[in-house]
Amino acid sequence: MEKIRSTTILAVRHQGKAAIGGDGQVTLGHMIMKPDAQKIRKMMDGKVITGFAGATADAFALLERFEAKLKEYPGAIPRAATELAKDWRLDRSLRRLEAMMIILSKEHLLLLSGTGDVIQPNDGVLAIGSGGPYALAAARALVNHSKLATPAIVQNALEIAADMCIYTNRNITVVEAN
Repeated sequence: MEKIRSTTILAVRHQGKAAIGGDGQVTLGHMIMKPDAQKIRKMMDGKVITGFAGATADAFALLERFEAKLKEYPGAIPRAATELAKDWRLDRSLRRLEAMMIILSKEHLLLLSGTGDVIQPNDGVLAIGSGGPYALAAARALVNHSKLATPAIVQNALEIAADMCIYTNRNITVVEAN
């Protein structure tokens, strides 16, 4: 079976603003299967935004569970993320899920992985997916050496990643946290 490669998700918290974006490409082997997938999801009336990379069905299962954790721990995004990470790590069926998530709000930026990681970056920039390293480097440079607004940093960094990563396209969605 061919490995599905896809996605570049980038989130930036900068100058009191928070934005997350992702490309739309889903690739199977050497073929583009879908150019316009939506990998960014709003929760809690846009106060929390998630982006995912990995197996789509797995990511949707995790998104549903995260939304339930947000309802269980209202206003406590890090706690909801930590509880999901614990479940993901300990539950036999969840352990097999192959996906990663970025969780963004005006106050929080977190990376969740199936290995139990809940990581908050020091610099307010996170990226996942096949083009993640390119987007991360570009965003860090733009944060430190430009006067662009936060959504523009995300857009420009994702465009740079699309120029470098064959699994990333320029069908970019950027969403700002409320």
